[in-house]
Amino acid sequence: DDPNAPEANSLVPSVNVGVTNEDGEVLLIRRTDNENWALPGGAMDIGETIAEAGVRETREETGIECEIVGLVGVYTNPSHVMLYTSNGEVRQECSLVFAARPTGGEPTTSSESSEVRWVAPSDLDRYPMHPSMRQRVEHLLEQRSAPFIG
Repeated sequence: DDPNAPEANSLVPSVNVGVTNEDGEVLLIRRTDNENWALPGGAMDIGETIAEAGVRETREETGIECEIVGLVGVYTNPSHVMLYTSNGEVRQECSLVFAARPTGGEPTTSSESSEVRWVAPSDLDRYPMHPSMRQRVEHLLEQRSAPFIG
């Protein structure tokens, strides 16, 4: 929402996955690029479904295997852009957020995650997050009857 932000020059379908365990804790990563906490996720690859992308990204970033169980929302705010300084790409937000349950694995860091944690909802305020990610986590925990579309 920065009026001085560059204009978007790309749009890439992506996914975030809200994995919650039987204790109600949410799986979070600490991103290596900005040190913020986030749900695991990333871009969809050619040849896979968006749900497969979510399972793959979760496994790659956290070491946790998961099963997608629902759609939290579709997030496409044109005022939310991400500048990739390595190549000048300015990507407009286009992300589906899924709810999932863990099916195996152990929390393991990756090149994109310096920490992986199960976090109790009551502790989430102590974790720095981009406002758009915090909104996604809040929507996940609300267990809305219909997905967010926005």
